[in-house]
Amino acid sequence: MKPLSHARGKIPQSGIRKLQELSSQIPDAIHLEVGEPNANTPMPIIDAAYRAMQEGHTKYTSVPGYPSLRQAIRNDLEALYGLKPGLDEIVVTSGSVTALTASLLAIADAGDEVLIPDPAWPVYEMILMVQQCVPVRYALKAEEGFAPDFEDLEAKVTDRTKAIFINTPGNPTGAVFDEETVKRLMEFARKHDLYVISDEVYEAIIYEGRHVSPKSYDTDDRVISIFAVSKKYAMTGWRLGYMVASKAICASVSQIMITLVGNAPSMSQKAAEAAITGPQQFVDEMLLSYRERRDMTYELFMNNQVKAYKTEGAFYMLIDIADTGLTSDDFALALLQEEKVAVAPGSTFGNVSHEMIRVSLATEKEALREGVNRICRFIAQRRKAALQG
Repeated sequence: MKPLSHARGKIPQSGIRKLQELSSQIPDAIHLEVGEPNANTPMPIIDAAYRAMQEGHTKYTSVPGYPSLRQAIRNDLEALYGLKPGLDEIVVTSGSVTALTASLLAIADAGDEVLIPDPAWPVYEMILMVQQCVPVRYALKAEEGFAPDFEDLEAKVTDRTKAIFINTPGNPTGAVFDEETVKRLMEFARKHDLYVISDEVYEAIIYEGRHVSPKSYDTDDRVISIFAVSKKYAMTGWRLGYMVASKAICASVSQIMITLVGNAPSMSQKAAEAAITGPQQFVDEMLLSYRERRDMTYELFMNNQVKAYKTEGAFYMLIDIADTGLTSDDFALALLQEEKVAVAPGSTFGNVSHEMIRVSLATEKEALREGVNRICRFIAQRRKAALQG
């Protein structure tokens, strides 16, 4: 039998998915490893999808998506960020991962280098490796609030660099880039003639500051902004994302979409349309709930002398475990075995976070409280053992 693809065989396993699989075998485990809202999709959205299916929206759609959905997206982006894309500058995709994958396929070739944050969502690196592009990490240092280090960025650029990934609000950092940072990133991209792939999936979940979209400063059609309904409306399983880019990039992405998934699910498109055009009370309530959980979690860690990085957006918090004497992978496995709490090891996100773990705040409040208390107890025990040993 001939071997499987050599290039695809090098794709690293996601530490998040690994812990998710291991913890699924422990019935009473507390799940703080996956970024998924604990709330169910609001019933008005579910009802809208049901009505749409009854009306026959169960078939193929145009590849870029229903015009009515793209118009709703366009109106939403204008109201929120002053963006005014044409309908031919919007493509609806099967989740934001498909948007990321298709966007990269549209702009990069095998061997091209692409700058990605460190730490970053591990799927960025996986997508690049699938397409035989070269991921080059730029540091987001904890002591600088996980903002880009522009000296480090400059040092990473070569004549093979094709694009840069930007993620704000950030996963796993929770950092929200301010206007000055976004402007500097755009100046950097123009200086080196780079495409910008901007992951803005968490744009609605911000506790301090405001979301600044790089697309707002895109004067020469180099930005691809990617959004989704998954986090904002608790619609992870509906697999519905969308991207905004130039007409040329969107035309290419539409062709590529045919080879990947064809079109996004028609009933999910109608659900997303209802979500975007309907009442936003659910979004406001969830943001308030996440803020309460953020504050509670941070206070618990501080009271237990555990170094935590207070997130500004998204629903994650990075925790420093350097003084336990464990690697983040060993820490996560031992914590699951001994305390029945699943967290994401920092090593899966990059080098900067290799002595950290990521905790998801999207878990039910009391389960989150109990999970954090167990983490603090575990850290105290390991600190003591490290000092004695």
